[in-house]
Amino acid sequence: MAYTRDSIPDLSGRIAVVTGANGGLGLETAQALAAKGAVVVMAARDQEKAAAAAARIREATPEASLEIVELDLGSQASTKQAATNIAARHPSVDILVNNAGVMASPEGRTVDGFETQLGIDHLGHWTFTALLLPSLLAAPAARVVTVTSTAHHFGRAIDPGKPYPPGRYQAWLAYGTAKLANYHFGLGLHDRFARAHVRAASLIAHPGLSHSDLQLRTVREGGGGPLAPFFARAAARTGMEPADGAMPQIRAATDPAAVSGEFYGPRFINNGRPVRLGVLRPGRKRAIANLWKFSEHATGVAIDI
Repeated sequence: MAYTRDSIPDLSGRIAVVTGANGGLGLETAQALAAKGAVVVMAARDQEKAAAAAARIREATPEASLEIVELDLGSQASTKQAATNIAARHPSVDILVNNAGVMASPEGRTVDGFETQLGIDHLGHWTFTALLLPSLLAAPAARVVTVTSTAHHFGRAIDPGKPYPPGRYQAWLAYGTAKLANYHFGLGLHDRFARAHVRAASLIAHPGLSHSDLQLRTVREGGGGPLAPFFARAAARTGMEPADGAMPQIRAATDPAAVSGEFYGPRFINNGRPVRLGVLRPGRKRAIANLWKFSEHATGVAIDI
């Protein structure tokens, strides 16, 4: 049976945090969770867009319980402050969806000196998740869902000594590397939860080809080179609408039958209903160990269960 929005169980009393909830897949995720009764913390950089997104959710669900927290994943200081603010307000957090990110952006650095895509997509979420862990572990059975992409297949596993590929910057390679880091992070967190025998779960999900504002933003900002307009056109013509593209991460966050370590995505790779996928790619243990070493050193933040 297909997992749809109607399949989502009652979430009354649950606290859910969604990064990048001001648009695209994040907005759809926040809306789906709020419609089922969760208190949704919308963590987003653009506060004006976040307010507009909250208004849109309330149009569909007038009783929605929403909070907006400023979060700039490109700044470790902002990320730490956002996590601190959420934890102070919510000693227990049931769902964390690490959704926000950039794609094939032009070469650049975050305010902390990290390559933009790795810094925002992975290192920002690393620190955000680490500082929310006490709240997550205080919940009866919290779930952390980290959103990756099919682009992780052409990414490179992180080498702690040389985290950025040498030579000329390649936007899509950097994106694939960041999304592979997301993939390894979600699986590594699962391993650590399992070893610590805690009830928290870590899952990963990917949206396939979705016609979201992320594609348009990549073209608008000049990232991705000549491939960006091609992918944007492909998404517009054959991609899923954000409401459908968000379903794998929604299922990972809410399906009572889902368990830690699982991977969800569209049935037909880029399109289709959300299904459980196989966890592939050899050498994961070494790659995860290297990612942990790099991330702790880069951010100065340890993930200790």
